[in-house]
Amino acid sequence: MLPDDPDAHPPESDDERTESGAALSLTEEEFERLVVDELDALPDEMVEGLDNVIFVTEARPEDGSLDLLGLYEGVALTDRGQYGFGELPDRIILYREPLIAHAGGELDELREQIHITLVHEIAHFYGIDDEELHRLGWG
Repeated sequence: MLPDDPDAHPPESDDERTESGAALSLTEEEFERLVVDELDALPDEMVEGLDNVIFVTEARPEDGSLDLLGLYEGVALTDRGQYGFGELPDRIILYREPLIAHAGGELDELREQIHITLVHEIAHFYGIDDEELHRLGWG
């Protein structure tokens, strides 16, 4: 269960710490709820154009690292030719353990990192590359 108090004390037991050493431990369902909440909080104009995109969460990237927070898999809107019925959906993946580790185990920081990662990956859907995202302060 998510702590109601964002200033709640970290767990006292090492058993409650994540592999990364972060004091915050969330189940898949709790993490997904945070992602949905942050997705719902995004501006309508950002999400209205998301056609045939699914959002998924996974524990870690395939390589097992904690370096990658999210990933967009698909063809950017700006690179699409004919796109229509029967296309598999693009995917935006958020990685739970790297995001928790990057947030330093703080719930408010985790929410912020989820928000930033969602914006970053949605931008890739719209064809904005990493260089432009860095220029805009979202990289």
